[in-house]
Formats: sequence, structure tokens, C-alpha cells
Amino acid sequence: MLVGRATRLARFVEGQLKTYLATARLGIRTDTDDLTGRVVESSDIAARLDPAMVAEALAEFVGTSLQRPPDFSAKHVGGERSYQKARRGEAVQLEPVSITVTGVEVLECKPPLVTFRAAVSAGTYIRGIARDLGERLGVGAHLTSLRREAIGSLRVEDSTPLADLSAGALVPPAFVLGNMATVELTPDMRVAVSHGRPVVDNRAAGQRGSRMEVALLADGELMAVARAEDGFLRPTVVLTTG
Repeated sequence: MLVGRATRLARFVEGQLKTYLATARLGIRTDTDDLTGRVVESSDIAARLDPAMVAEALAEFVGTSLQRPPDFSAKHVGGERSYQKARRGEAVQLEPVSITVTGVEVLECKPPLVTFRAAVSAGTYIRGIARDLGERLGVGAHLTSLRREAIGSLRVEDSTPLADLSAGALVPPAFVLGNMATVELTPDMRVAVSHGRPVVDNRAAGQRGSRMEVALLADGELMAVARAEDGFLRPTVVLTTG
């Protein structure tokens, strides 16, 4: 959870690598690709699949590929959410999008159920992976459970129960930016940045003109996030004024 001015960092967090724990049910395909949907196809051979074959098929998802978003998704189609059209029974044509799966670990495979952990890029639908796994195996499949375990440097095992939440449980805003490049600002630079003005890129970020995002620090604390562009660091988000 981001609070206070740190909520401005949401867009940088959302784009980071995500890790999920998921269970797929082989042999049943639904119109939503998860257990909330209507069954549209079933197969009685899923329970007899070789676990090694299932694990091999899952491993093939590692890498960069195109994924078709589920029909019941928040993608916009003609100015309307895809799920709104799908609920009315209208045909939905969603263009495949590029996704990256950096790792898949099979934790348990007892067909027709397979539980796995996947690390994926932003925009990846795990229920899409479950659906496509079923297609690759020729039996259909849907997602039955899903838990996000991490996003960037934020991990569920480091979380604080709501009942124990206090100001002392908060982590510094810079923590949520992961491996973003950092630049320590001089006093003069801090004044400019506090007013949203660009400062000269002294190449501390190592990427002059790259348009990469850079965390600007004042005495080690996050002051702003800027874009390295044309020899300058141009603030896009300013958290503090001093």
C-alpha cells in the first residue's frame, strides 16, 4: 500500500516484475479463463496426463511471447471495457500483447490440478497462461486460485497485518522503486527540483538522453523521480520540497 505523497509512485511500482502463486485445473475451459466463468469445454483425459509433460509445457512459457488477453478483462474495446461486452454475449476481439515470463516453477502437479509459481512482466494474465497451457496440452484449462506474492521489491512475507499497522511499519518511499538508478542532488539542484525544474545530468545515472527514470535523492532520501533526457534530469514526480 502506498500512502501520502508516495501514492504518486504507483505508476513506477505497477510496471515492475510480479510473482504469483497459482493453481490451474486441467480438463475444463471456462469463458472467463477462471473458476467464476461458465464451462464451455471439458475433457476426461486431463487426470491421466503425465505430470512431466505438464511441467514441460509450462516451462515453454518462459521468455517473451504474445498473449491474448481474456475476453473478460479490463481492456478497452471501442471505448468500453472488454468484460462489459463479454457479459452481454458480444464477440470480443482483443489483440495479443507482448509479455515476458522470467520464470515458472511447478510446485505440485497431480493432474488435473497443477500448482505453480510464475514471475511475469506487467500486463501478463496468469489465467491466460492457464488457458494457453490447457490449449497446448489439448485438454483445456482454467485458473482456480491466484495469489500475488511480490511486485518489485515488495514481498508478501514482509507485509504487516492490518491490525499491526502503524507509522513505524512504513518503509521509505525509495524502497518501492526497486533497482531504479539514483542520483544524489547537490543543494543547488535540490532547490531546482523542489520547484519541478530540470537539472543537468552529470551522468551519475549513466544513461544521458536514454529517457530512463532516475530516483533523485537528498541526503539519501527520495526527493523526486526524473527522466534522463537530452542531457537533463527532468522531474516527473516531486515528493518533497526541501
